[in-house]
Amino acid sequence: QVQLVESGGGLVQAGGSLRLSCAASGSTFSIDGMGWYRRTPGKQREFVAAVTSAGRTNIADSVKGRFTISRDNAKNTVYLQMNSLKPEDTAVYYCNAQRHFGPDMSTIPGAYWGPGTQVTVSS
Repeated sequence: QVQLVESGGGLVQAGGSLRLSCAASGSTFSIDGMGWYRRTPGKQREFVAAVTSAGRTNIADSVKGRFTISRDNAKNTVYLQMNSLKPEDTAVYYCNAQRHFGPDMSTIPGAYWGPGTQVTVSS
């Protein structure tokens, strides 16, 4: 099993920045992709970004140019740098991890989820 724990959420004004972190523990050897989804009340879960252990990234069009994903494999930690935040970025952000040889995380999330962290952007 893999456990994921997010940190770094909070309240920020529009135009501001936040950095989310997600640390994986447990059977981390079994995972390849790590990334982020978000959910707003009344909306479907939305893919945000993902990165493989080899460093290949995938960023959703809705946040491209504003969000950056990175990863420290030695620490089993993935980061989401969010700049130029907008009120519509307000959501609960969930860390997600995919097993090796799993499907593309932008279409099918991995098996492991963190509890989520709230990001609120005020206008």
